[in-house]
Amino acid sequence: MPQSPVVTRFAPSPTGYLHIGGARTALFNWLYARGRGGRFLLRIEDTDRARSTPEATQAILEGLTWLGLDWDGEPVSQFARAERHAEVARQMMAAGTAYPCYTTPAEIEAWRAENPNQPFVSPWRDADPSTRPDAPHAIRLRAPREGVTVIHDAVQGDVTFRNDQLDDMVLLRSDGTPTYMHAVVVDDHDMGVTHIIRGDDHLTNAARQAQVYAANGWDLPVFAHIPLIHGTDGKKLSKRHGAVGLHEYAALGYPAAAMRNYLARLGWSHGDDELFDDAQALEWFDLDGIGKAPARLDFKKLEHVSGHHVAAMADEALLKELADFLEATAQPALTPLQLQRLTPALGVLKQKARTLPQLLEQARFALIDRPVQADDKARAALDPVSVGILNHLTAALQNANWARDDLEAAAQRIAESHGVGLGKIAAPLRAALAGRTTTPSVFDMMLALGRDETLARLADATA
Repeated sequence: MPQSPVVTRFAPSPTGYLHIGGARTALFNWLYARGRGGRFLLRIEDTDRARSTPEATQAILEGLTWLGLDWDGEPVSQFARAERHAEVARQMMAAGTAYPCYTTPAEIEAWRAENPNQPFVSPWRDADPSTRPDAPHAIRLRAPREGVTVIHDAVQGDVTFRNDQLDDMVLLRSDGTPTYMHAVVVDDHDMGVTHIIRGDDHLTNAARQAQVYAANGWDLPVFAHIPLIHGTDGKKLSKRHGAVGLHEYAALGYPAAAMRNYLARLGWSHGDDELFDDAQALEWFDLDGIGKAPARLDFKKLEHVSGHHVAAMADEALLKELADFLEATAQPALTPLQLQRLTPALGVLKQKARTLPQLLEQARFALIDRPVQADDKARAALDPVSVGILNHLTAALQNANWARDDLEAAAQRIAESHGVGLGKIAAPLRAALAGRTTTPSVFDMMLALGRDETLARLADATA
């Protein structure tokens, strides 16, 4: 019998930004589905009307798009499906797998006060139908009271829940609105979801939701509850640990490819492989590679992964990343002249930069215009002796072939003629070309700037 195609989903609540943990959950679902030729769906769980906002929904969509995760079809609104949720609850009541409950909130509160830590058992569960009043009522699941509910979890293993410790959860409130727990099951069934990959804070929910599946005679999906992400101190991730919103990482200048690599490795492993591309992640990712222990966010490791991807990126792709970063952080776009100077230097610059801001900082020499404004250290390097040496170098460069070997040879000859090492020339040359004393190689800068701009900057510095 042929296997059903894999269908996964990501179902965020639009009550704020896309959390880094949610981004990882989305990535795991995307990798699992895409790696098997399956479908990855997006559902916006917007039933909390007081807290759900269109702005938050848009932020989630933009975050997923930035991360490079595409989804199939249009995003589904859970709120828009409220009537379908109510229909299923009424069908369950007609079938006897659910029942009307007329207990008021005050009565439930009083019962709980007398029976602390006990699951609520409604007095209407087994009441004679003829005693039911014509009054507003909730609809509750008629859950099994004996035995156990076992979740065969692909990450956590078999997890057992005693049925006498689970109450008959409300499916439909007395005002006719569905509960989240019920809506999730109906949506996942109707969307054909085969694998539910989500945080392990939903593990207890799985027991209740499995009972709703069983009550409707629906096939149970594969559950995979992944450990949450903790900070370096082992505590639940929060603002005190640094950036927790995906948008913050984009603003810090980590390329999307690096974030995909890092997040995939955060709680999942394929042997000792730390650095990999999308093709490898799609081929390797499986549920049995997910660990049971919480993953720890490590900014040093993220920087290392980011540096690898910056260095490995094709120049065209890197320029696109830079353009998107500048736009996202409301910085001016690069001009054609800046791009003309920057592009030849990318091969060298990207080997040392770990983030896009670091790359832009190293590329500053190519992005500034004349006259170059020197900082204090650079001005100190332009002492009278050094300026004299630069004058001789400028003359030697007038007719030099503009190739690295020729530029180095010319500089070496000038240094020897003045009885100094090449370093004595490098410091004032950096100051003249970049206005800084810490820069990429002076010869890489000269090649990127070209003959005319290099000589013009040297003339400015020695004037």
